[in-house]
Amino acid sequence: MNNIKTNRDKLIIQSVVGAIADPPMRVVSPYRISADGEPMVMPGTGGITYNAQIGDSAIDWWADHVEPGVTIRHADADRNSVNNGALQILACVGNKARIVTGDAKDDIGRITGKHGGVYHLMVDFPVEKLENMVNGDKMLIKSCGQGLAMTEFPEIKIMNLDPDLFEVMDLRGDSKTGKVRIPVTHTIPSAVMGSGLGHADTVEGDYDIQMFDPETVEQYKMNELRFGDIVAILDADHSFGRIYRKHSVSIGVVVHSRSVLAGHGPGVTTLFTSSKGDIDVAMDPNANLKNLFEKLKEE
Repeated sequence: MNNIKTNRDKLIIQSVVGAIADPPMRVVSPYRISADGEPMVMPGTGGITYNAQIGDSAIDWWADHVEPGVTIRHADADRNSVNNGALQILACVGNKARIVTGDAKDDIGRITGKHGGVYHLMVDFPVEKLENMVNGDKMLIKSCGQGLAMTEFPEIKIMNLDPDLFEVMDLRGDSKTGKVRIPVTHTIPSAVMGSGLGHADTVEGDYDIQMFDPETVEQYKMNELRFGDIVAILDADHSFGRIYRKHSVSIGVVVHSRSVLAGHGPGVTTLFTSSKGDIDVAMDPNANLKNLFEKLKEE
């Protein structure tokens, strides 16, 4: 538990529903053209991914934008509909998702991230629970978290974060400096951030870490990124969209795998941002959703 006061008692809890989404693949042209010009056929977004979970590498797969665990979106609407928008925006990382149809009914998982463009949510379940699930199974999420704020540190904005998950993060606030220390596994320079940059909001998707420069990849140990890692994007302000701003800091979670496509890579969903740099980062290899969800079980 951390010692930071929030406004969680003012937040609304509201139902949103999603269903396990089929993996979308183009039949006419299944190829992805890599940044080196090579046509490739690879698994990607959607479905139930049986062998990639939070805590696993986000890099070492023959896959492109693969989403760990279970992928959901609104069952009766396309990705741009208002119903899917409510699911995508209001559900937050750490919210519980309860299956309400099918053989896995009443099994409970937790939201691990948001994927822009396809507008998917990812949900983590114990591996043994996946066998009873089928594409189309519906889940109910009691969404809560948008609007969460630290009452003593108003300059730092929070988004996409479940209040219970916030409380088990090892955050340390310093009222004298006005800064909050947040543990992360990696720091990432804003210069390598790609797809999603410039998007007008940060409450419904992610943006991607490009991994095409070997020197930068080695310097920042980007080949060690895992699904669920909490990372810091340096010189990036996500207050009202994703922009470059010197000295600002944004904190997010790695939500999908690397990509061969130019401008793409492991995706990051925003959790915290400070336009003035009032976030101090503390390097911690255990700053991963897998460990944080274990703490939630203990509460």
